[in-house]
Amino acid sequence: MARDLSALAPYARIAAQIIARIESGELQPGDRVPSVSQIMATEGVSRATAARVPGVLRAEGYATATPGVGTIVTKPKKLTAGADRLSLLRAGASGIGDGERVEIVGAELEPATQEVADALGLEAGAEVIRRRRRYIDAAGVVTLSTTWIAGQLAEQAPELLETEPLPKMTFGLIEERTGRRASRRRDTVALREVPEDVAGLLDAEPGTVVLTMTNHYWDQDGEPTEYAVDYLGVGRDLSSEYDLD
Repeated sequence: MARDLSALAPYARIAAQIIARIESGELQPGDRVPSVSQIMATEGVSRATAARVPGVLRAEGYATATPGVGTIVTKPKKLTAGADRLSLLRAGASGIGDGERVEIVGAELEPATQEVADALGLEAGAEVIRRRRRYIDAAGVVTLSTTWIAGQLAEQAPELLETEPLPKMTFGLIEERTGRRASRRRDTVALREVPEDVAGLLDAEPGTVVLTMTNHYWDQDGEPTEYAVDYLGVGRDLSSEYDLD
């Protein structure tokens, strides 16, 4: 459904129209954004109004100012974090962002580190399931996501140890087999150096500093269900937008 732009201020409406042209492929990365003079001529607006449009495009990640060239088209490197994938899943979507694909690069049992054990309410060394996935789009690796789940759940959901995508993701599979619904989460964003075991999968050099998001999940009874750490691809930004009405 086309977005209704009629209620927007003129500068915002023009910016939204240009963004639509970028999203449709009419304007490609590297193309010049319509100049202030061009916007004035085609839209019949004042210079002050037209001059606000490039700033909106830059703020939204659809343009960048290049010295000696002008404002050119870029495409935002969008990120769908693990917590957002749960929201997509519950809204009836697949949990995979537009233009993304997922690779399952590991699914096995391992002894819990102290960090993982604390997050899942277990003893260090207890058996846990580790699933590792790479989300990839046209710009490269979006994120490398690793999830840990208590090992006993492998009996109820053996698919957790298969290197195949889960149609309902880990959240949906656990709820389906156990009735434990992820009801609360805590997200922690931090800068971390990329470790050796992550670097190759993230297409990054070891020690590169990237954004990470750590997710704790609890069920309706307050018991931990999952613990996950996402390493964002190099140059990826983490952004959230909310309706405040």
